[in-house]
This record gives sequence, C-alpha cells and structure tokens, in this order.
Amino acid sequence: QSQLVESGGGLVQAGGSLRLSCAASGRTFSSYAMGWFRQAPGKEREFVVATSSGGSTYYADSVKGRCTISRDNAKNTVYLQMNKLKPEDTAVYYCAAGPGITISRGVVHYWGQGTQVTVSS
Repeated sequence: QSQLVESGGGLVQAGGSLRLSCAASGRTFSSYAMGWFRQAPGKEREFVVATSSGGSTYYADSVKGRCTISRDNAKNTVYLQMNKLKPEDTAVYYCAAGPGITISRGVVHYWGQGTQVTVSS
C-alpha cells in the first residue's frame, strides 16, 4: 500500500522557520511529481509548491522566496523548508504525489494525512 506521511509541523512565531518532511512508502516515487498543499480553517485546499521528477520547481506566489522544496529520491522523501513564516501561513499542510506538474492544478494520485503548522503573531 502506497502512502505519504508528513512530519515536522508545529507552532512557530512569525518570522521563524519550519522544515516539513514527507516520507513515501509502498512504491518508488522518483518518477512522480511531488508537492505540498495547505488548507487553512474555513478555506479550500490550495497549492503551495511542487517539484517534477526532473527537479523543476513551481511555487505559489504567496510563498515564493520564502519556501524551498527539495527531494531525496534515495530516501523517497520530499522536504519543504519554510522561512519568514507569517500568521497567514497557518494551515494543515498536505504532501501530494501526481503524474506530472499538473499536480499544481490538483491532479493528485496520493495524499498524505497532513501536518499542522501554526504561526503565532
């Protein structure tokens, strides 16, 4: 059974940093595009960032310059480094895997269970 498991969420003050991890298991995800989405209370889930199987990256404007996605295919793991966090970054962050960069438009084959990120002002 293929699954994605996120970790690294928590409570941080505005201006701080967090590093989220997404460990994949059950299959090799190196040929998949991997990404992160987030959902704040009362809002729809939104795209944050993605990386293609070839390493190209795509960022939502809201996080551009503050977040970096990376992947370690040997560990079947994807990371999201978030810096200069703002209260509006507070959300549940979900790892996702999809067939290509269309993951940025919600074409997702696998979802993680989510990890909470809370940024205090």
